[in-house]
Amino acid sequence: MTVLDPFTDALDCPLYVVTAEAAGERAGCLVGFGSQCSIRPARFIVWLSKANRTYRVAARADRLAVHLLSRDQDRLARLFGGETGDRTDKFAEAAWHPGPGGAPVLDEAPAWFVGRVETRVDGGDHVGFLLAPEAAEHPGGNDLRLLFLTDGLDITPGHPAD
Repeated sequence: MTVLDPFTDALDCPLYVVTAEAAGERAGCLVGFGSQCSIRPARFIVWLSKANRTYRVAARADRLAVHLLSRDQDRLARLFGGETGDRTDKFAEAAWHPGPGGAPVLDEAPAWFVGRVETRVDGGDHVGFLLAPEAAEHPGGNDLRLLFLTDGLDITPGHPAD
């Protein structure tokens, strides 16, 4: 338990799937820490656990793709949040295509953006990737019911390697 728990327990944050590609290696994981952090210029920061394979690939990547998931996308959330990329090729089990700069874009995601990594910020056991958005798509319209941390997904919390 931390001093911050009473505050963070009250949050209902959307979940994202972040994907990366570097030197032909792809990785992706479910992420609960991320937010827009600037309007002008537009910037978004996403935090990846240093214990995850996705972090190791993202540390070498120029761009990351950030995907929103809808509440009915439990399968995709479990794939990227409950399986480790060290043992499972997640991209063999999810339709995807190369996005700007080669970042893997998940075809099933109702909204996504690709951002160029501007800087990395050490935040303890996570590293923040400050992204400058280069391309975004939201083909599903505005009625997107997001998947939140409190939706009761059965994924392994604190998984050692995405």
